[in-house]
Amino acid sequence: MTTTHKPIVQERRQYNTWVANETLEDYSLRYAPQSFRKWSGLLIANTAIGGISFLALEAIGASLLISYGFVNAFWAILVVGVIIFLAGLPISYYAAKYNIDMDLLTRGAGFGYIGSTITSLIYASFTFIFFALEAAIMAQALKLYFHLPLSWGYLLCSLIIIPLVFYGVTLINQLQLWTQPIWLFLMVVPYVFVLHKEPESINYWLHFIGSSASGVGFDPLLFGAAATVSFSLIAQLGEQVDYLRFLPTQHPENRFQWWFAVLGAGPGWIVLGVAKQLGGSFLAVLALAHGVSLTDAKEPIQMYLAGFADMFANPDIILAVATLFVIISQIKINVTNAYAGSLAWSNFFSRLTHSHPGRIVWLVFNIAIALLLMELGVFSTLQGVLGLYSNVAIAWVGALVADLVINKPLKLSPSYIEFKRAYLYNINPVGFGSMAIASVISILAFVGVFGVYPQAYAPFLALGIAFILSPLLAWFTQGKYYIARENRLQTTVNLSPPLLTCVICEQDYEPADTAHCPVYDSYICSLCCTLEAHCHDQCKTSETQNEKTILALFEQKALPLLSLRVIRFLGSFLFLSSTLGAVFGLVFYFGVQKSSQLQPEVIAIILNQFYALYSLILVLCAVAAWWFVLSEESQELVEEELDKQNLQLQTEVQERQLAQTALQDLTHQLEMRVEQRTEELSDTLQTLQQAQTQLVQTEKMSSLGQLVAGVAHEINNPVNFIHGNITHATNYVGDLLALIKAYEGE
Repeated sequence: MTTTHKPIVQERRQYNTWVANETLEDYSLRYAPQSFRKWSGLLIANTAIGGISFLALEAIGASLLISYGFVNAFWAILVVGVIIFLAGLPISYYAAKYNIDMDLLTRGAGFGYIGSTITSLIYASFTFIFFALEAAIMAQALKLYFHLPLSWGYLLCSLIIIPLVFYGVTLINQLQLWTQPIWLFLMVVPYVFVLHKEPESINYWLHFIGSSASGVGFDPLLFGAAATVSFSLIAQLGEQVDYLRFLPTQHPENRFQWWFAVLGAGPGWIVLGVAKQLGGSFLAVLALAHGVSLTDAKEPIQMYLAGFADMFANPDIILAVATLFVIISQIKINVTNAYAGSLAWSNFFSRLTHSHPGRIVWLVFNIAIALLLMELGVFSTLQGVLGLYSNVAIAWVGALVADLVINKPLKLSPSYIEFKRAYLYNINPVGFGSMAIASVISILAFVGVFGVYPQAYAPFLALGIAFILSPLLAWFTQGKYYIARENRLQTTVNLSPPLLTCVICEQDYEPADTAHCPVYDSYICSLCCTLEAHCHDQCKTSETQNEKTILALFEQKALPLLSLRVIRFLGSFLFLSSTLGAVFGLVFYFGVQKSSQLQPEVIAIILNQFYALYSLILVLCAVAAWWFVLSEESQELVEEELDKQNLQLQTEVQERQLAQTALQDLTHQLEMRVEQRTEELSDTLQTLQQAQTQLVQTEKMSSLGQLVAGVAHEINNPVNFIHGNITHATNYVGDLLALIKAYEGE
């Protein structure tokens, strides 16, 4: 059966300088080609390891120790570290093997093309949350040393990152390489001096109970609560993967180096991460022993001031060295946070808007959100923010890992990672459904709906549910929602030419980064395919047919136009209202409900104010949703009108092409006739020339005959005269001779 596609006008797409220059763009929406992967595995590993310099690890360790005591914090950090390490193994391997970032890996491993937009948003949230935390830590150091107000410090710590991330991994490689020795030395040496001068601090650390109700013993509830906060670090795997995609292709000669980079810079980051969390908890206890308050002891600058105090006697030198260490550490991590955030936002908005202004735009956007969070005081709500975030992040990673380690070996999903829009379903219920169900259940457990134990172990619920649901859904759906149509380039990649030319941007790309587009009947690169807004996924006939069938069934029950408007309005309104409702609920839960200083009457008044404000916002949400629906309809009408005009233009172009072809045929026929006539005239001319030559020769012979006849006549007359008189002359001569002789005789 032949599939007909709605014709569209082909137009060459030209990208702006920020997108066209891959030194700035870093292939933010696509596969990293071999031509760009020019760095060694050790350099890439060094860059990825440099990204875990963030002092939020120390802050998290200190916060867990103070809140839950050493025993509960220690086991929570250790258990979560082991889980993150195991989860990072398949993620790092597949990303390095196929040279794709976290978003492309997610969309091809059970989430679908549009389904992975949610994970892009989760990942982007991780980057700007931790950017805000790290910049807030650096601003605290600047305040201590330079007496710079925190608000100005937040702004400065945000702005200095932009030029460092502008040139992407090219400049980040050099930055991490130059700063790595200084950072490692300043991070390790305080512990050496503290253990040498204050060995008793170890015992104090091991028996520290903080606010723990269980004392020095183990409490499963406190352990679960501490693990919830530590689990938020699992999304750091995405930042490691963003660098590992630039590893060179694995060959026998670089096999050891390749695996060292994958293991060391991939899941291996958590080994150092666990050590930094435990080290932060140790330095927090040391800071408390030096007289720092419980609130300030959670700040990394205060921790390292206590650590460097055993190295130097001069307080000014201690403050200067600690400030230098904090600045280096936070710059090293925030270039990674900003870089990863720019990639995540690029992927998120490119699929929603079909436009891509460039990674640099989303870099600034990501930093702007982080700056807003800093100004709102995100550092003071560290545990609450990370605890809620970890439930969604772990559900995402759990579904992703399950697909890589269970579904693929069992052949419930394709053995390779397909990330291109042309071959993916928009929504894959395997990964997306597993994450959504696990997230909802774990968040409900986290807010206390199911009791205290499920509340404490909410991230473990998210991980377990997502990990189990993914293969179950893959088995139930028979894996048919992974690939929307066959990718023939995947099976014939060895037979393909080294580079394929994109029909839209007319640039050359490797086969792994291209797809065959039946609408244009040619090859198209993954970026142009992502940004194509007029084809409406005509290449995926089965998916579009299913959508049309569902829409037709729905329209049979209601008025077509009204039903479409209502469903769009309700969907937009429910999404906006539920999102803002969740935000308001969490703010109330963490900011008011858990506060022991407020009276119930005050809490009730605040709750009523929340209701009033939320009711007003619901009205604005309804207006915004209706405006969105109308704008969507307007855009569709514009697209339909453009399609009609495009078809008319194509028809006119085809008619003109046919007329031009007919004119060319007529011209060709005339040229053939002229050539034939010319040949005939040439033959006639040659005949005439030959006749003329013959006439000339005949005339010449005739003239020569007449000349010969005249000459013969003129010669014949004297000869005849001589011949006729020669006898008489002889006689006369004889007579004369005789007469002469007679005279001589006398």
